[in-house]
Amino acid sequence: MRLRLGLVGLVIVGLVAAAGCTSSKSSSSSQSQSQSTPTTSAQSAGEHAGMDMGANPALDASPQQRALSFDQLLGQNALMSVRLSRDLLTPEPDPRQASQSGLQTSNQNLSKLVASSYGGPEGSRFQGVWERQTSDLSAYADAVAKQDTAAKDKARNALLADAKAFGDWLASASKGKVDAASATAVVKAHVQDLVAQVDAYAAKDYDQAYKLERQAYERLFSNGVMLAKPSVSRKVAAGYDAPTEKLRAAFAMLLGEHMEMIIEAQRATFAGQEQFKAAAAQVNANTAAITQGMAGIVGPQQAKEFQAAWAEHVNGLMAYTAAVADTNTDAKTKAVDELNQLAVDLAVYFSHVVKNQQAVVPLTGAVTAHDTHLTDQVDAFAAKDYAKAQQLENAGYQQMLGVSDTLVNAIQRSVKAGLPVGGSQTGGGSMAHKPYAGR
Repeated sequence: MRLRLGLVGLVIVGLVAAAGCTSSKSSSSSQSQSQSTPTTSAQSAGEHAGMDMGANPALDASPQQRALSFDQLLGQNALMSVRLSRDLLTPEPDPRQASQSGLQTSNQNLSKLVASSYGGPEGSRFQGVWERQTSDLSAYADAVAKQDTAAKDKARNALLADAKAFGDWLASASKGKVDAASATAVVKAHVQDLVAQVDAYAAKDYDQAYKLERQAYERLFSNGVMLAKPSVSRKVAAGYDAPTEKLRAAFAMLLGEHMEMIIEAQRATFAGQEQFKAAAAQVNANTAAITQGMAGIVGPQQAKEFQAAWAEHVNGLMAYTAAVADTNTDAKTKAVDELNQLAVDLAVYFSHVVKNQQAVVPLTGAVTAHDTHLTDQVDAFAAKDYAKAQQLENAGYQQMLGVSDTLVNAIQRSVKAGLPVGGSQTGGGSMAHKPYAGR
């Protein structure tokens, strides 16, 4: 089982090896392509134009791709769990229904991947265990909302029992390859994250609540390999530990987190200044982590340039959100124009990183598709079309993970030995100075 490492640590470990493996670039690139599932900008545009945005490519993962697929689905499941538990603390039922549907779909996707990895009966057993955890978390949030101490204690104990049930299930499904106590400990820490963020949110300690949300996402995302390894051959399992695959997982986690934290900040705009500031702080923390990772590729100075460009990208998204909140059509149009230019700027930056000027056009398309997912979902959220907002969030998360995968493939082909590695002390992230946009 892979223990959770710091995000930047994962990135740097991967970069050190990627730089050292340049001499065997062709074979490494071939392996990278076989283990990746890039999402092109054309695919993203097609999905956004009306194709089924609920389809999840992680469910079609090959054994080589399975660890990252579990990572992605587990990370998203953690976020959906947080979302539902918070919606249960509020009186409005419509967001709650969308969150319940989103988490149900997430649970089903996880169960399908387990079934394809371990067989149908084990998939069913897993689904029973995992959905019981969802039910018990809902019971905990409901008890917090009602200030029912006895019900809270009962639900908390049930969640701890769910963690043990998961550990027992995985030990059995893996035929002893994973120790029950180790698997239990991972999910126990996860449910404790979920419970703690419910308590913090109910107490209006939004700084802690949003920090714990990000922690819950990172923790569960980082443990997909625990589920994947026992289901594949030793050779395939060893490939999950290759530096390039650790780099791939780290970037996928960071960019998926970026997508989701932006959405949290957008939605918090409509909830009040304190929630907005707390969500924005986690966007900043994510940007700082991505910047440190980029410093391992391009060095501290160019990483600062990336940070500035990324900050403008985030600020542009929040300017659009502010315009939506203020129902200011002219400001929305201006924000879209600025985002389109910023997409070109970011694409040019990344094309320099991967040393391929021909990548500017497809990278511009990818960043624009990412922006469109986010602007459209905040439009849907403001219009109280919560089901559509959830659908767009799911599609955007998948698209951003595809962008991450494509970037890692390009980085692996272009990075040279001798580039600076290690974290850069670049400071804060983006959006910290953007004012609260709500009314």
